[in-house]
Amino acid sequence: MIKIPEELLRKTIKKALSNGGDYADIFIEHGRPLSIQLEDNKIEKIISGIDSGVGVRVIFGGKSAYVYSNDLSEASLLNIAETVSMAVRENKKRDVVFDLRKVSPSVDFIIKYNPQNVETGKKIQLLENANRAANAVSQNIKQVSVIYRESIQNICIATSDGAFAEDERIYTLALIQVVASEGGNLQTGYEPVGGLVGFELFEENPFEEIAVTAAKKAVNMLSARKAPGGRMPVVISAEAGGTMIHEAIGHGLEADLAQQGLSVYTNKIGQQIASPLITIIDDSTLPNKRGSFRFDDEGVVSQRTVLVEKGILKGYMYDKLTAMKDGISSTGNGRRQSYKDRPIPRMTNTFIASGAGDPVEIIRSVDRGFFVKKMGGGQVNTVTGEFVFEVSEGYIIEKGLVGEPVRGATLIGNGPEVLNSIDMVGKDLGFSIGTCGKDAQGVPISDAMPTVRIPEMVVGGEV
Repeated sequence: MIKIPEELLRKTIKKALSNGGDYADIFIEHGRPLSIQLEDNKIEKIISGIDSGVGVRVIFGGKSAYVYSNDLSEASLLNIAETVSMAVRENKKRDVVFDLRKVSPSVDFIIKYNPQNVETGKKIQLLENANRAANAVSQNIKQVSVIYRESIQNICIATSDGAFAEDERIYTLALIQVVASEGGNLQTGYEPVGGLVGFELFEENPFEEIAVTAAKKAVNMLSARKAPGGRMPVVISAEAGGTMIHEAIGHGLEADLAQQGLSVYTNKIGQQIASPLITIIDDSTLPNKRGSFRFDDEGVVSQRTVLVEKGILKGYMYDKLTAMKDGISSTGNGRRQSYKDRPIPRMTNTFIASGAGDPVEIIRSVDRGFFVKKMGGGQVNTVTGEFVFEVSEGYIIEKGLVGEPVRGATLIGNGPEVLNSIDMVGKDLGFSIGTCGKDAQGVPISDAMPTVRIPEMVVGGEV
């Protein structure tokens, strides 16, 4: 971790506010990423490095100015602070007085095996074993791609509020994509695993078994007929993860979009926006989840935020800038990809809370419908709530039982309408992981939902 004297941090913040402004902060990062990629039964790439830098920001009049550099010298820090101060035209020169106080996190995360201490050869072996296991599933497996990534990120944040926060974030991730082919029909199986966790990730999630799961999914979909289209009951499994919630409502509850009128949920706090069975939470304190952290990228301690409670919209996800606009406190959702980016409101671990329903009984309640076991990608219009999602693994429900697999299905609907129509919520909860993109920044997240029943929804497929 790069240490910068507290006196220099205070001097830098004072310089940033020398022309006025409501708030200033410094974000210092020292990152050590590693990526290993296996393609065509051999290691194709091993990429590692070190990236360090600092960014200084000033908030003034509901706007922000941000300057960053990879030079951490005293001269550089004071220079970028002076540069960012020039954006402030208030001419309210004042003597800034504050003391830096170390902020204690609300949670801690145990890392059993720091991946930096694991030999590269062991990581390569992990990929090779997964590749071998996937290829052994069927002669129809034509391509296997396996990726391992780790990131050790040390950060330091100092603010004009007097907060001083330091953290080390260790992320470990592996993913496998398998392509199966038969008679010109190509199907894909994809499985990721990861979190704010060390190499012990693979003790709890044997990667060879995950590789077999991905391969079997690709092979099974080869024999699937094309999905029937039309309006029908839909059951979304907890195994599908929370992709639909992340896209259909999550982004719309990020405060910057809501404040700009770019969300269907703008100005709806206190209103019923979902079924009374639905409670939606964003929680960065969950143990070792991919969207967890001790502090956000503005030095705010991680927290649990109830966004929707029994269908009622309770609030949005805020960073400091959007919180200042609404006259409230940040919810700890200020996140950035690196020191090269200014923080913006982002999700962390976002999920529908579990209900009381038995997942098996939820399926049994449907005479004929569609069962979503795994979601694919999708698109959503946050202004209208309209969405389209791909289904990577789906099945027909016949007389209350999960029947034959089908392929090529999509889910088409409107976020508020679907959330209001959910009439059964399971007591299970399944997480999916990913890297969420917004404003050309990617941050690690996870999302989840229990098994739910939607009485009627448009399924895209053959008519």
